[in-house]
Amino acid sequence: MDPAVTLLLGVSCLLLFSLWKWNTTRQKFPPGPMPLPIIGNILQMDLKDINKSFIKLSKAYGPVFTLYFGTKPTVILHGYEAVKEALVDHGDEFVGRGSFPLFEKTNKGLGIGMSNGKTWKQTRRFTLMTLRNFGMGKRSIEERIQEEARCLVEELRKTNASPCDPEFILGCAPCNVICSVIFQKRFEYSDQNFIHFLKLLHEAFTILTSPWIQVCNNFPALIDYLPGSHNKFIQNMCYIQNFILEKIKEHQQSLDVNNPRDFIDCFLIKMEQEKHNEQSEFTLDNLKVTAFDLFIGGTDSISSTLRYGLLLLVKHPEVAAKVQEEIERVIGRHRSPCMQDRSHMPYTDAVIHEVQRFINQASTNTPHGVVHDVKFRNYLIPKGTTILPLLTSVLHDDKEFPNPERFDPGHFLDKNGNFKKSDYFMPFSTGKRMCAGEGLARMELFLFFTAILQNFKLKPLVDPKDINILPVFTGLFIVPPEYQLCFIPF
Repeated sequence: MDPAVTLLLGVSCLLLFSLWKWNTTRQKFPPGPMPLPIIGNILQMDLKDINKSFIKLSKAYGPVFTLYFGTKPTVILHGYEAVKEALVDHGDEFVGRGSFPLFEKTNKGLGIGMSNGKTWKQTRRFTLMTLRNFGMGKRSIEERIQEEARCLVEELRKTNASPCDPEFILGCAPCNVICSVIFQKRFEYSDQNFIHFLKLLHEAFTILTSPWIQVCNNFPALIDYLPGSHNKFIQNMCYIQNFILEKIKEHQQSLDVNNPRDFIDCFLIKMEQEKHNEQSEFTLDNLKVTAFDLFIGGTDSISSTLRYGLLLLVKHPEVAAKVQEEIERVIGRHRSPCMQDRSHMPYTDAVIHEVQRFINQASTNTPHGVVHDVKFRNYLIPKGTTILPLLTSVLHDDKEFPNPERFDPGHFLDKNGNFKKSDYFMPFSTGKRMCAGEGLARMELFLFFTAILQNFKLKPLVDPKDINILPVFTGLFIVPPEYQLCFIPF
C-alpha cells in the first residue's frame, strides 16, 4: 500500500477514535460546543477577551457548561447561583486546585496557591493563623502598612507635581508590606536590588496575562519544547524563589524561637516542632514556595488595583472630590488614616469596593478541581475535572449591579448613603479556596487609597472624558493601561 494512503488511513482512524472517545466522555459532563480533536474548543474562544466568549457560550448552554482546552474537559460556572452552589454549598467537593502547568513547574505542588490535599490544608491553616492572629512580632500588620503609606506619600511628593507614571511607586508599597511581613524588612524605593526584584515580578505578572500563557496551560507539552515568554516567566519565578531561599537561610542563622520576627521565623519554629514527623508538610521547600505565593498574590494584584483605582478617579473627578471631602471630615490632614476610620467612611469604602468590582481583576478565577466524583445539577463530574468559576459573571451581574459596565460607587450604597454589603462581591473568590491574604489586601487598599487622597489632588494630563480606561488584557488577569497624572500636594 502506498505510504501516503497508509498515513492518511492512520490519521483518519486516530481522528475517529478521538471523536468516539470525546463523545463517550462528554455524555457525563454538562453540555457544551463540540470540540475539535487535539485542540478542543480553543478556536471558539477569543483569547484577548475570553470573558466575551464565556458570556456568549453561557447564553447558548446555560450557567454550567463544558469546554475542552486541548484534550481535557473544563466545567465552566457562570453566574452567582452556580458559583456559590459549587464553591460554598459543595465546598468540600470543589476544594481542589485545577491544572495550571506553568505554576506546577515552579511550585511543584507546594505552597498555598497551587497545592492540594494535606499540603494545602496544613499550609493554608498555618498561613491564615499567622497572618490573622500573630501580628508579626511587636508591631501589627496595620502599623506596618501605615508606615509604608507614609513612605509612599513622601515618594509621591518627590514628583513635585510633575507628570508621572505611578506604576513603579505603586508597586513598591505593597511589595514592601509583603517584605515586612515575610522577612521583617522594607527597602528604599531607590534600592537597585529592590528595583530589579519588582521588575521581575511585574514582568512575570504581565506575561501571565498574555494569550500565549493560556495556550501553554492548555497544551503543556509546549512548555518544554517551544521558545516563548513562558520561559522568561519560569526564569523570573525561579529567581524570586532563590532570593526568598537566601533570606530563609539568613533567618536560620539568627532565629530566636522565643521571639519570632516575621512569617519565616514562625514557619521555621513550626518546622522545628515537627522535625521528628517524617510526613510533615513544614519543610524548607514548602516555606520557600509559600512565601513566594504570598509575594505573587500580594504585590502586583494590589499594585494593579491601586493603579486602576487612581485612573478611575481621574476619569471621575466628582467621585475623587467626594472621597476627599469625607477624608477631610473624618480624618483631617494631621494624622494617618487607620482601619477604625473605615466604618465612618461609607462613601470611601463604597468607592474601593466599586474599583475592585469594576476592574474585575481575576476575571476567570484560578482553576478549581473536584476532589472526587460529584453529582452537580444532575451532571456527573469525575474526580480531577478542572472547574473554572467565572468571577466576572458575579461581579458584573446586572440584577445585583445595575449598569455593571459603568463605574458607580452607588452599587455599594443604600438610599441613605450607608455602605451596603453584597454577597456578589467576590474579587477574592469565595469558599474554602478564597484568597488567604484577603484581610491584608483589604487593609492595604483602604490605607493606601486614603493616604494618597488625603495628601494629593489628582490631576490628569487630558480632559477626563478623553481618558482611556480599557484594560490592556482581559485574559487570566486584568492589566490597566499605561497613563500619567500629576500628584498636586494640598
